[in-house]
Amino acid sequence: MKKNRRQNRIIEIINSFDVKTQEELIELLYGEGYVVTQATVSRDIKELGFVKTATDRGTYKYTSGTIPPKISSRQMALFKESVIKIDSSENIIVIKTVSGGANSAASLIDGLVDGNIVGTIAGDDTIFVAARHKDSVKGLIDKFNKYLS
Repeated sequence: MKKNRRQNRIIEIINSFDVKTQEELIELLYGEGYVVTQATVSRDIKELGFVKTATDRGTYKYTSGTIPPKISSRQMALFKESVIKIDSSENIIVIKTVSGGANSAASLIDGLVDGNIVGTIAGDDTIFVAARHKDSVKGLIDKFNKYLS
């Protein structure tokens, strides 16, 4: 459970900040009470499928993968462990998760390169996925359900 919490927080940090180095990530985690080694953070980054990519400013930062998307086995496991129910209304897909699981589950969705997804909003236990067209909702739900099986 400790590893899951730490990895969920790493996903949130990397998706929220321009993290350039493992040392920077370790400092951010330490500031939140996580005591980790460089080796642990390195393993977590690999398991979660994060890679370093170039920014417009000529620096590098960690991102959730490359095109085509690389969904790590760890992200798949977090998605499976977190999602409770998937429903929809018009072009909005609503995904209910365990408490605190929405951000990590949404990171998998955000990592997909799918022209049918306009964007996501994640709270504590709910994710809203905006589909470009209501006709694409069924296909997206089918895709998400495949990640659950």
